[in-house]
Amino acid sequence: MTTHPDPDQPPAPPALRPVKAHLPRAASLRTIAALILREMAATYGRSPGGYVWAVLEPALGLALLVLIFSAGFRTPPLGTNFAIFYASGLLPFYMFTMTSMKVQQAINYSKQLLSYPRVTFMDALLARFILSVLTQMVVGMLLFTFILALFDTRTVLRIGPLLNAYAMAAALGFGVGALNCVLVSRHAIWNTVWSVITRPLLLISGVIFLHDRIPEPYRGWLEWNPLVHVVGEARRAFYYSYVGAYVDPVFTYGVALSCAVAGLLMLRSYYRDLMER
Repeated sequence: MTTHPDPDQPPAPPALRPVKAHLPRAASLRTIAALILREMAATYGRSPGGYVWAVLEPALGLALLVLIFSAGFRTPPLGTNFAIFYASGLLPFYMFTMTSMKVQQAINYSKQLLSYPRVTFMDALLARFILSVLTQMVVGMLLFTFILALFDTRTVLRIGPLLNAYAMAAALGFGVGALNCVLVSRHAIWNTVWSVITRPLLLISGVIFLHDRIPEPYRGWLEWNPLVHVVGEARRAFYYSYVGAYVDPVFTYGVALSCAVAGLLMLRSYYRDLMER
């Protein structure tokens, strides 16, 4: 039996369209992309040599190490080529230092934009993190390609361990940077204190000296430094016979995750206070 609608009854309201769950995510991705473009223009676009300097800075540091140690030693601690030995340690080290430095200044750098409701502190962190990682990956690719093409390094590159070393360095850079982001934003002096504390990192992370040749008990103590494992994994990527039994990626990722969780929880708790400073 067919029923007809009552003409005196008002029509039913149109069915509401369900809100798609991915809309906030898409808006956040657009925000992150906009922040990345802003960071690129501010960091590398203000001068003609902005992008060139991103490559020249690690290249000059690498060239200085090669000149100093090739003048005093006949061969590097591992292999026969000084350039690839120091590049395999210095470039992943740069990934950590540059990424952590960029992330820890994310709140101070984007404080004006964070007053908009669409922009969150996570967007600011991820924008600076992504740009730093991509920049260091391109720099590493260019310098490694140049060295391997120019010199007979007598090494066999394995992409898997090299990417793992870069991933460890990037994760550690984000974790330490997120933790320092709160401390730097609350206490400006911490930026100076942290820079002083981390100055010996180049010496105690296995970049200049091979970690295996450090005597005990100092070698065991230095293995609490997660960057030692990053550099060791990068060395295993180039030197097929290098075992590096001390390398523990789980430890490095664990330290990175612990720092990231602590930093993000602190940011979530003190975010409003940081914005009022």
